[in-house]
Amino acid sequence: MTGRWWRGTLAALLTGAVVLPLSAAARPGVPAPAPVPTAPLTRATLDRTYAVHRAGAAEAARVAGAHGDRHRAAADRALADPARHLLAFDGRGTGRVTEVFGDLARADRVAVLVPGSDTGLDTYDRFRAAALALHRRLGDPRTAVVAWLGYRTPGTVDPAVTTTGRAEEAAPRLREFVGALRRVTGPGTHVSLLCHSYGSVVCARAAACLDVGDIALVGSPGTGFRTAAGLRTRARVWAARGGGDWVAHVPHLSAGLFGTTVGFGTDPVSPAFGARVFAAGDGGHSDYFAPGSPSLSNLARIVLGETTEVTHD
Repeated sequence: MTGRWWRGTLAALLTGAVVLPLSAAARPGVPAPAPVPTAPLTRATLDRTYAVHRAGAAEAARVAGAHGDRHRAAADRALADPARHLLAFDGRGTGRVTEVFGDLARADRVAVLVPGSDTGLDTYDRFRAAALALHRRLGDPRTAVVAWLGYRTPGTVDPAVTTTGRAEEAAPRLREFVGALRRVTGPGTHVSLLCHSYGSVVCARAAACLDVGDIALVGSPGTGFRTAAGLRTRARVWAARGGGDWVAHVPHLSAGLFGTTVGFGTDPVSPAFGARVFAAGDGGHSDYFAPGSPSLSNLARIVLGETTEVTHD
């Protein structure tokens, strides 16, 4: 009975995942220019890339302001500040941006943050705050943090958040980005992926082809794989969940329906999954990068390679 009920519920959610986006697509979005093409990313083109995307953000701010969207215009304008280091910017739709904190060209260790649902240009500040908090906690001039908002995230109340569809779209983008990142950092730099919430589904889908040393899943509803071994990665796979995180109550089931997968399967912090589980304290779903938190301290240790110092519950 439980299985039949769950499949029925998933079918209803999937129907919504198809109908709702089509309905939303009929509503006009904020206009913005297409991103300006840039030369392939290398250490030599890094500063030019930053400048081009700041200029793109400035133009997007002008267009959004002319359209009457002051909130989006302000968000774009902030990204155009000369102090910002943008590896990518696209102001169309909900928007995409990739921002660097630290000296990427000289970094020995780089952390790439992959966000979860409801992250776009209009909510980017909270994602940026997480990246800044980690960069400050690392406290090492030879480290850099990259906030990668490189995909169209689902909404928390969008049924698409229950499927792997957006993750499957995002995975090639993440693989392409890490490859480009390697052209800047070189093969000797240690890269860690820190994946929050739905972002953990994205990281899991991309993991097999990524040249990274660590993958940390925080606040994950599941990955779509039964075990960490299923990710087919050489990276160490970590997982954590705060004591106050509502995602603990998400059913860890998975079903194939109409050509996609709904639900994400095994709980990543369960022994059955096989990840290295670390302490995250009592925080909620949005608290993994809170300054002073056990989760932030442990994520910093993972990035720095201080794996024997990582604490466990």
